[in-house]
Amino acid sequence: MAPAKILVVDDDPAIRNLIHRFLTKQSYQMESAADGKSAMEIFEQFNPDLVILDVNLPDANGYNLCQDMQGRTGVFVLMLTSRTDEADKIKGFTQGADDYITKPFSLQELGVRVGAILKRQRSVSTAEQQCLTFDKLVIDPVRREVKLDDDLVPLTALEFDLLHFLARNPGRVWRRSELIQEVWEYEYVGDQRVVDVHIGQIRKKIEIDTSQPALIQTVRGVGYKFEAPNHAVEV
Repeated sequence: MAPAKILVVDDDPAIRNLIHRFLTKQSYQMESAADGKSAMEIFEQFNPDLVILDVNLPDANGYNLCQDMQGRTGVFVLMLTSRTDEADKIKGFTQGADDYITKPFSLQELGVRVGAILKRQRSVSTAEQQCLTFDKLVIDPVRREVKLDDDLVPLTALEFDLLHFLARNPGRVWRRSELIQEVWEYEYVGDQRVVDVHIGQIRKKIEIDTSQPALIQTVRGVGYKFEAPNHAVEV
């Protein structure tokens, strides 16, 4: 299997070069950029699997760049920033980021985060390959597509994984900590409200009425469950 391709975008040459060298040693194929303009030029040619993206760039807003990149391909985005405010992290996730790491960080932690994100590219097992159909909602884990009323639903990689996991276990209630462990696949030490943010984004895309969600329901004081309108049909 070809090594995953990673683009690092950071205007600090020390941080950019450190990440580049470290991940090169982990056998990833690397490219780097110091600003938004060159990042987009390299992005178009390199077609990375993952972008490690600084929020504050001299010529671009990282949040906007994240949306622009994900609007072109299904690229994963790991936001990199010196900001520690939870509101900034929440904004990053609502803009489509798959993960968020705050400076200063250890290279070992970065390596774990990168590995966990890229695992979402893995081929699904035979048991997970069946399409799940819930009335007008169809989840295809092989194509990693979701359709509602035959229209494609634009989900980020993490939103898809979260929805697919819940839908494969209809009726079961999951705590936020359990969802983080199962879907994020590492010990997340930040605010567990990130789960709420992603659930909210998914609901906006698949629920008829987000104030009274029918598919992904909140179990007060516990977490969330997927409630199938009809029994799932596996194809």
